[in-house]
Formats: sequence, C-alpha cells, structure tokens
Amino acid sequence: MDLHWRTQARQRLTGLSDAEYFWEPVPDVWTLRPRAEARPFPTPEGDRMAGAGALVIDFAHPPPEPEPVTTIAWRLGHIVVGVLLARVAGHFGGRPVDYFTHTYAETADSALAQLDDAYAQWLAGIRALDAKALAAPCGPAEGPWAERSMATLVLHINRELIHHLAEIALLRDLHLRTT
Repeated sequence: MDLHWRTQARQRLTGLSDAEYFWEPVPDVWTLRPRAEARPFPTPEGDRMAGAGALVIDFAHPPPEPEPVTTIAWRLGHIVVGVLLARVAGHFGGRPVDYFTHTYAETADSALAQLDDAYAQWLAGIRALDAKALAAPCGPAEGPWAERSMATLVLHINRELIHHLAEIALLRDLHLRTT
C-alpha cells in the first residue's frame, strides 16, 4: 500500500481545491455540511448529527438503497475516521474517534493534512507488527471480524484505501471536465 500511496494515490490529491472538495456531482449527494444545514438521522439515542465541529457528515445506518453518491469531502472524512483513525485507536493506542466526535476539515488543505496524519499513524502501527502479531486475531475493536487475523484487517484497509482514493481521483477528473 505504501508504494501505491507514495507513487500514485497521494500524488493524485496534490492541488485539491476547496471547489473540488465540496463539489456535488449529482443532486442529493452525501457531503460535509454546515451544522445549521445538516440532516439529522435516527439513532437508538434519538436524532443525531455526526461531527464535533462546524461541519457534520451525512450519514445513516443502515444506508439508504441505493447508497448516495458522495463528495470528495465525504470520502476523505470517511477514510480519515472510519478507515484509518478508528483502527489506529482500536489497535495502536490512538485517541478514540468516531463519526460523531471527529472535527471534519473545512478546507481541502485541512482535509489532506488530516489524511496524511491518519495515514502516517496507521502506517507506523502496522510497521510495528511482527509475524506473530499479524497472525493473531484482530480482536473486539473489529466487531464481527474479531477472530480474523490482523493481516486480514491490514489487507482490508489497503483495499478500502485503494477503492476510495480511486473514487476521489475519478471525481477530480469529472470535476475538471464538467465545471
């Protein structure tokens, strides 16, 4: 993953503008919204919004069918929180974070800084694992995946990163050609 990150994926994010970050390619996208414009969603605790700062992330569990198209801002928020930092917290001693407690970036530059930091923490954590740790169950932080090996989790996170970063690259290509 790190080779792909350094030679392709992260380079495709260089120069990301705020216009691209918040671009809504179709109606009814999921994105980051100012708290005053947010759409609360039902939870067992009542209607809630996900985010600790000025912006909140559109969210529903389970997601609607079909799942909404998402903006680059939403995708970066998902990668930072749900893909990387939640795993750093659950496996490598990072601070606890979830969609509700995270402060989402208000600019593309801030989002890329969050992404770089989250990726660096994840990479440092997995680089510290030896063969025994990679073969061990990943544990309760992964819910139904608890009995799967840490190596399986690492491969899953690699797939998630490749998948979502490729989607962001495509959205950048579309933005360039439609605006």
